Amino acid sequence: MISEKEIEEIAETLFKSEIERKPISPLTKRYPDITIKDAYKIQSSVLKRKKNEKIVGKKIGLTSRPMQELLGVNEPDYGYITDKMIILEGDPVKISELIQPKIEAEIAFVFGEELKGPGVTASEVLKKTIGVVPAIEVIDSRIKDWKIKIQDTIADNASSARVILGGKLTSIKDIDLRLVGMVLEKNGEILSTGAGAAVLGSPAQAVAWLVNKLSEFNVGINPNEFVMSGSLVKAEDVKAGDSITATFDRLGKISTRFV
Repeated sequence: MISEKEIEEIAETLFKSEIERKPISPLTKRYPDITIKDAYKIQSSVLKRKKNEKIVGKKIGLTSRPMQELLGVNEPDYGYITDKMIILEGDPVKISELIQPKIEAEIAFVFGEELKGPGVTASEVLKKTIGVVPAIEVIDSRIKDWKIKIQDTIADNASSARVILGGKLTSIKDIDLRLVGMVLEKNGEILSTGAGAAVLGSPAQAVAWLVNKLSEFNVGINPNEFVMSGSLVKAEDVKAGDSITATFDRLGKISTRFV
């Protein structure tokens, strides 16, 4: 555990790193006693510094078993999506505003009413879901060279940077999201394929985890917020000039380009 003073100092450093686009050394190297609870406090403190930004959604990270094993953890993490992070489909993503971006393809859940834990199940998540949209998340680490442990990425808002949401909302009635397949392409070539089951066994299960985890901090999913439920495939590097398309069974496709 680290002190409240150190938490605020780290939050200020991360805040400046994002603005100035200058990566910093791993927090876990400089503060070996930092805990996961400390990291969520830092995340919250950084968010409070973004006074002109509005929270519009939340994201879940580390939903695949291989990623959890890589970082030595047995549960996902989460972060917040603000209005400044949203890129409209068709608009370019500016590499100059990022540090070391990667992309992930995900299913985003849209909610029309509050959802709050504890004790929320995947079936309850599905009942309160208005619909889902295909989505691309641009992740970016403020930690140099992605040398991260779980505490580093949590403090850094779960390494989130930009989100592109598909414009077509699809009802989940008669759709088993575990079986929804996805093909990810870069510049017209297939990078990877995946399915909803890659996300904690079920994207709805991932959202249930999030809602119950948020309840530990007396936070829930607010009406009209969306949740990025986790990547169906491994993150891929991107650079200026790249075009990305993710095509989902029954949900449609979403594309973006980097300049």
